[in-house]
Amino acid sequence: MSDLDHLVLATPDFETTLATITRQLGVEPVEGGRHDGRGTRNYLLGLGGDDVYLEIIGPDETQPEPARPRPFGIDTLTEAHLAGWVARTSDIEGALSRAAKIGFPSGEATDMSRTRPDGVTLNWRIALRDFKQPVEVVPFLIDWGASEHPAAALPQAKLVSFSATHPAFRAVNAVLKTFDTSIALTPGIRPTLIATIEGPAGTLTLT
Repeated sequence: MSDLDHLVLATPDFETTLATITRQLGVEPVEGGRHDGRGTRNYLLGLGGDDVYLEIIGPDETQPEPARPRPFGIDTLTEAHLAGWVARTSDIEGALSRAAKIGFPSGEATDMSRTRPDGVTLNWRIALRDFKQPVEVVPFLIDWGASEHPAAALPQAKLVSFSATHPAFRAVNAVLKTFDTSIALTPGIRPTLIATIEGPAGTLTLT
């Protein structure tokens, strides 16, 4: 079974995005860390548990320009949007193998890490495929192994709902079944992710 691990909100402008989230929810995301060599850093907000969170990812201007484009189309964004989601699994290789058998290119598992402001290093394996569209309805896969999960010590809001639309409804559903995960998916004109989050100050819907 692959469970929701985190939502990915990509932004070209941390200041504006973080201010909006804090004002509308009444909870302030905290700095996560930097992704060395990838030109990005992130801020995090718990979504109602010790293993689910919102990642706000954007450019880290303290790093040199990366050799490859930043993930989630960050280099070309003009505003923040919900770009993807990540499903947690303890068998990432098995899930990738099953996806390959039905012809879905899910990428290869890669070891990654980041160092938190308190000096703790988190390690994980993640399968990031090529970003062919602005919104990825099919999740990326992550395996935290023995590493501490980043949601455990985060300020908390609550994920009220999470859904998606996609024009290739049946094909996407087939991949989700292969990954042994699910999302409230309906047919739509274009790929879209929609998350509603509730905090002490109110509700915020991300798309």
